[in-house]
Amino acid sequence: MADEISLDGRTLVAVANDGGEVNEETQFAFAQDENRIRAHYSGGDIVDGYLVGTFEDAQLDIRYVQINTRAETATGHSVGDVELLDDNRVRIEDEWEWESKDETGESILEEISQ
Repeated sequence: MADEISLDGRTLVAVANDGGEVNEETQFAFAQDENRIRAHYSGGDIVDGYLVGTFEDAQLDIRYVQINTRAETATGHSVGDVELLDDNRVRIEDEWEWESKDETGESILEEISQ
């Protein structure tokens, strides 16, 4: 459940991404206030990215905006499931879609060990 898992202060990276621009070099730094989440992300082809959304019943619903190394901007929407791994790291599996262009995909993010 979302009240059992907090994303606040956690840093995640992509371990799998079906298309898109996020890769294993992209780090997502999350903050959470109740059921509202936000994150700044960068690395790899992403110079700057921001996401905001909600986190309820172990599910994320987010919107994101980013700029890449080619100075192209993009926006999108993602819905994903959050789980706590056996070692207490967080894993997010999501389905995403660009809103600024035609493309959809799936990705998996996992918390990096501190």
